[in-house]
Amino acid sequence: MIFLVFAAACAAVWGFPRLKRVAAVACSYKAKALASALFVSGLETDPERAPEIADEAYRLMRLFRARVDREKKTVTVSLFGWQPRTAACRPGLGATLTPAPLPPPPAWSAPAPAADLPRAELPAIAPILDAALTEPDPRRLRRTRAVVVIRDGVIVGERYAPGIAETTPLNGWSMTKSVMGALIGTLVGEGKLALADKRLLPQWSEPGDPRGDISLEDLLRMRSGLRFSEVYADPLSDVTRMLFDGFDAGGFAASRPLEAPPGTRWKYSSGTTNILSLIARRAVGEKEYPLWPRRALFDPLGMTSAVFEPDASGTFVGSSFLFAAARDWARFGLLYAEGGRRLLPEGWVRFGTTPTPQAPDGKYGAHWWLKLSKELGGASPAAARIPSDAFHALGHEGQCLTVIPSRRLVVVRLGLSIDITAWDHAAFLAELLDALPA
Repeated sequence: MIFLVFAAACAAVWGFPRLKRVAAVACSYKAKALASALFVSGLETDPERAPEIADEAYRLMRLFRARVDREKKTVTVSLFGWQPRTAACRPGLGATLTPAPLPPPPAWSAPAPAADLPRAELPAIAPILDAALTEPDPRRLRRTRAVVVIRDGVIVGERYAPGIAETTPLNGWSMTKSVMGALIGTLVGEGKLALADKRLLPQWSEPGDPRGDISLEDLLRMRSGLRFSEVYADPLSDVTRMLFDGFDAGGFAASRPLEAPPGTRWKYSSGTTNILSLIARRAVGEKEYPLWPRRALFDPLGMTSAVFEPDASGTFVGSSFLFAAARDWARFGLLYAEGGRRLLPEGWVRFGTTPTPQAPDGKYGAHWWLKLSKELGGASPAAARIPSDAFHALGHEGQCLTVIPSRRLVVVRLGLSIDITAWDHAAFLAELLDALPA
């Protein structure tokens, strides 16, 4: 009996710090997701029953209570008053998790509406788009929110779920990485960065620090060698701690030690992209950085709905937190479908879509996926029907942007597939390709 009491006491002592950290992550996730849904996307949703924070894998979060201040545009979440976390929304910068009041945003005014993309609906693909918004399996909900198909620069079909409009900004999650790759490209084009650059951060520049050998290209190709656990199912993995248990995502990722020599091993890491965002901040300068994504990319492309959210340190969360309407995600895809236009340096699109030698099966380039994941149908017969020049920006919960240059095609699908296997993107693409003229 004494042993059992002692064991229980030890378990409590060991488990309490872990429970405290898990509760903090859960509170942060719910606060951030709700603040963005309410004040960035402008969704009419129940703060306690929104699917983003209450359904399927998120069901346990119903225990965490949210307090919404619509006037101040803040959301605070706690577990029965314990471990409260707050996300605050600012004009032009979206929602940010913060331990204290945030500084006011830079002088910002909403951009003028961009010229509409030309539209010419193709009846042949209408049934495919209609079906994308249905739920064939009630046990695995797809929750498609928006679909846009562009061919030869013309919108040939689009669909939106109830409550979602053509102008509704939706989170791309890890699709944001491909945008950050393009933004880095603009700095390379301006001569502020180069692919061979090393000693990229002050904390890596101390004598004898092997991280100083990490090159810009290594980061773009996800082969930095830094230790980083990308396990979303673990609330205490590096990726969840970086995004929801701290206030400096880039600094957290940059503090990781090496587990392999730079340039020798491919490993997908959200931390890598946030390091790139930190490097970009140093290259651009503090004064220009807050408006830099808009000046360098969003405004020239007409992505007027785009909202890039920073962390509390002021660095854009380049791995995960860019919101844009489906049409604006398609505008970004068009940039790559057309070879980079005048915004990216010569050869940047080819660089981004050239397989990284260390990536298995040639599945990854430089911040672009070259093959679909198994969860999205990448191992299916349908995937074999997708042209070999296709490349993809992919994100959590089934966010997909596909560019197929040989078919002059850009396809965007945004949704809330909490079970990502609910959305078979390979099958969707194969059906579209069959229906569209070659």
